[in-house]
Amino acid sequence: MGKLYDKLTQDYRLKEGLKACINCGTCTAICPAAEFYKYDPRQIIDIVQSKDDNEIEQLLKSETIWYCGECMSCLTRCPRKNGPGLVIMALRNLSMELGYFVESEKGRQQYAITKTMSSNILNYGYCVYPRTFKYEQHPECGPVWEWIEKNMNDVYERNGANLDGDGTGALRRIPQKDLDELKAIFDITGATERIELIKELSMAKAKEMGLTEEEYYNKVFNETEKDHLNR
Repeated sequence: MGKLYDKLTQDYRLKEGLKACINCGTCTAICPAAEFYKYDPRQIIDIVQSKDDNEIEQLLKSETIWYCGECMSCLTRCPRKNGPGLVIMALRNLSMELGYFVESEKGRQQYAITKTMSSNILNYGYCVYPRTFKYEQHPECGPVWEWIEKNMNDVYERNGANLDGDGTGALRRIPQKDLDELKAIFDITGATERIELIKELSMAKAKEMGLTEEEYYNKVFNETEKDHLNR
């Protein structure tokens, strides 16, 4: 048994998600991600069950573990009630804990996701906050979002939202005491520590790549260098 496998077994998600895999491939057959990406949940489970440190390390450094959408379709169809999606969560957690996530393109994107979402949650109380969702960063939204951005107050008012307003309603301003409670939850649960670790390791990778923090953020947020699709 390898040391990396030992670490994985300490994660409750592995304990709940890997019981008695018979390698039937049902998880791959039902997986939406496997239809589009070079991704095979059955192979991942096979590698984890091998307990081979070298194979598991390569998995932790790979793009593969970041393709899963965590929809848990695998759990609903597995004849032995395994949950490859839960195993993926454990692998992702260990990859970030050990700093292996910066070795893959999809892994490096965790910096942009973490920075953006944690900032929105802690500063505004929302995972996605309209005023920080910029058209220049999301051209896939098309000219409609560009127009909404320029007419935001009017658009949200017409749709019955209470954008940044006091009281009740969608997108209302979250009181500071509630934001302070959110911050306390992050601190107590280890989320703050994880955010800081991801930043520290990402900035080390940025330095290795000869990029500033802003350049690294823009690169991992906007650029796709590899062909990830299952063609």
